[in-house]
Amino acid sequence: MYIIVGLGNPGKKYENTRHNMGFITLDLLAEKFDIKVNKIKFKALVGEGFISGHKVLLVKPQTYMNLSGNSVREVINFYKEDIENLIVIYDDLDTPLGSIRVRKKGSAGTHNGMRSVIYDLQDDNFPRIRIGIGQERKGDLVDFVIGGFTKAEVPLLEDACTRAAAAAACIVEKGVEKAMNEYNIRPNKKEKKETRESNEISKEAVESTTAAEDGNEAPVIEKDAGESKKESEQI
Repeated sequence: MYIIVGLGNPGKKYENTRHNMGFITLDLLAEKFDIKVNKIKFKALVGEGFISGHKVLLVKPQTYMNLSGNSVREVINFYKEDIENLIVIYDDLDTPLGSIRVRKKGSAGTHNGMRSVIYDLQDDNFPRIRIGIGQERKGDLVDFVIGGFTKAEVPLLEDACTRAAAAAACIVEKGVEKAMNEYNIRPNKKEKKETRESNEISKEAVESTTAAEDGNEAPVIEKDAGESKKESEQI
């Protein structure tokens, strides 16, 4: 059996945020293969089903990101599956926006959820799929990862999650090496330039529309110190 884990934060507050790419991708997998992820077990929402004839367990830890490993460890200990049959899907700051990277094993990088998983399992020899949320961030890191998407980001991240779901299914059906060959495709310079120009045009259009409608700068929603501290501890 393959265990496919999507990392994210529970609750509507974080539902459509950059840090929930793993949850969003898992939902796409569940929809495509008609798997209901609605049982509460192992500190997670789980659902069993089949992908290309292979039994799978889809897992959405409900522990908040920084404690994701607690949930994953319980799943692995219960099913006694080989660590190579674990697939973890998550957002990644160090991968370009809209790109995905399939890896056979490796470190957690800067991702606290993956750090938790590797720490609790004491092993990093399992496949993972990273979904790029962009490198050109400004301001506080926590606010960025738990923030919503801009208009320009939506189509890029929707496509990335769709491809990440397909990559996970490919790992199950054909193996991680095949998935790496099929989905670790870097855009050429022309595509990169066109994407960058498209993003700049979209950004300018959004700013122009906002200014025309409001006649003022967009309001800034301030958080009190207590709320910001609580979020940084959880995420």
